[in-house]
Amino acid sequence: MARDIFISYSQPDYDCAHELVARLESQGIECWIAPRDISPAADWAAEIIDAISAARAMILVFSASSNDSPQVRREVERAVHKKLRILPFRIQDVTPSKSLEYFLSSQHWMDAFPPPREPHYARLGAYLNTMLGGAPAAQPVVSGRAAVSVNADVFTAPVLLKIETKLASYIGPVAKLLVKRAASRTSSLEELVTQLAAELESQADQREFTRLCRQIRSTEV
Repeated sequence: MARDIFISYSQPDYDCAHELVARLESQGIECWIAPRDISPAADWAAEIIDAISAARAMILVFSASSNDSPQVRREVERAVHKKLRILPFRIQDVTPSKSLEYFLSSQHWMDAFPPPREPHYARLGAYLNTMLGGAPAAQPVVSGRAAVSVNADVFTAPVLLKIETKLASYIGPVAKLLVKRAASRTSSLEELVTQLAAELESQADQREFTRLCRQIRSTEV
């Protein structure tokens, strides 16, 4: 099931993050949070990518711990790339690291200190209910994973595998999920390659990836 809000947090802030989820969900705001919403025996990284893609906003429980967390940084990077709205919920008076400041400098911050946090939870819930009021519905997700059906009449398995391999050289194993999802939403190889190229950060990488995929197409199609 698609959720309104993806909760990003560092493990030492587990209690705060889950308390926050309980307060938001009591106000009718659906949240996705790990590990609660990860399917048994699922691919952890794929589940997180799916959840970020399906969410309408991300709440970052920001603390000294999350500030230093590589996992939190990867989640924030992915959310920014997906143009997902991010709201840092700052539970400690900590200055963002340079890597996070790069992604969060233009975001609205909400301070949640000093304690008690209950008034801050209530304020965040009110803000989110207003923010989400006119937002479009998220894409449906089945059993915690995006429903995907590849058009076999357009995309052959060898071609998709070669494109996946090229994309993986830039972004790693998540390429498999992105190729499968894009193949379910596009009706031509040109459209598929264009959509996947947009997943890459630099224009140089986008151009090179597109060039390599065109070579594949010229020999397989």
